[in-house]
Amino acid sequence: MEEEKLEEVLEYFLDYLSVEKGLAENSIISYRYDLTKYLDFLKKNKVNSFKKTDKELIGRYLLYLKEGGLGTNSISRNLVALKMFYRFMLAENFIQDDISSTLEFPRVSKKLPYVLSQREMEILLNRDNFQGDLAPRDLAILELLYATGMRVSELVNLSIEDINLENKMLRCTGKGSKERIVPFGSKAEQALIWYLERVRGRLIKGAQERTLFLNSKGKKLTRQGIFYLLKGYVKKAGIKKKVTPHTLRHSLATHLLENGADLRSVQEMLGHADISTTQIYTQVSRKWIKEEYYRAFPRK
Repeated sequence: MEEEKLEEVLEYFLDYLSVEKGLAENSIISYRYDLTKYLDFLKKNKVNSFKKTDKELIGRYLLYLKEGGLGTNSISRNLVALKMFYRFMLAENFIQDDISSTLEFPRVSKKLPYVLSQREMEILLNRDNFQGDLAPRDLAILELLYATGMRVSELVNLSIEDINLENKMLRCTGKGSKERIVPFGSKAEQALIWYLERVRGRLIKGAQERTLFLNSKGKKLTRQGIFYLLKGYVKKAGIKKKVTPHTLRHSLATHLLENGADLRSVQEMLGHADISTTQIYTQVSRKWIKEEYYRAFPRK
C-alpha cells in the first residue's frame, strides 16, 4: 500500500461511520481528529502502510500520547477510535490481523456532571429576569432546554412543524439522525406561546422561514449564540456556578430521578443509546441528597 493510501483508508472509514453507522457530524470530526494524530505518528516512524503496523508500534503510540500530555480520558477516547478503525480495516481486508485487539484502556475517572439545584433553576427562569425585545425568545429557549433536556444542537435545528403545543410534545433529531418525541411542561408551553405571538413574526425575513428560533437578523440561531445568551442570564440571576446549555440537560435528568422518574424513561427522553450513560445521574442525585442532608440535619 502506498504512503498516500493511509489517508484514503481513513476517508473510507469516515464514510462508513457517516453512511452506514449514521454517526453525527461532530462525532465524525472527533474521529478524524484522533485518527489523523495516529497517521502523523506512523509517518514520523516512516510507516506508509497499515499492514506494516504491529503491536509493538501501537504500544509506542500509546506512550507517545502519554508523553504528549494527554489526560486519561483523552487517551481512552483515542484508543476507542483506533480499535474501531482496526476492526473496520480487518473487515474490509485492508489488514490481515487486528493488532489493536489486545490494547488495554487506562482507567477512566467518570466526572459527575455539574447541575443546578431545583431552586437555582427557579431563580434562573424567573420571568422577571427576562426584559427587552428578545426576552420572550430567550425565556422560551431556556425553558425548553430545561423542560426537554435537548442538546443545544438539537434545539437550534427545531422547526415550527416540530412543535405540538396542543399536546405539549416536540420532535427532535439527535445523534445519528435519530428522531425522538419529547414532552414539555406548561411553563415551557407558556414561554413558547409568548415568543410565537410577540416576537417570532417580527424576526422573520421571509415567508418560507420554518426555523423555530431566530436571531435578530432573522437567521437560525447558532449554538454559540445560545451559549452567550445563557451566560448573560446566569449572571443576572446571581448564580456563581459555571453553566452551559448542557448543564440544563444534566439538571433535568437529575431532577427527574430525584422526583421518582423511571430510569428507562429518562434514557428515552434524553436519547441515550446506552442506559449506563443515564445511570450517571443517579450518582448525582445521591450526591445531592447527601449534601442536602448535611446542610439541613439539626444535630451538627
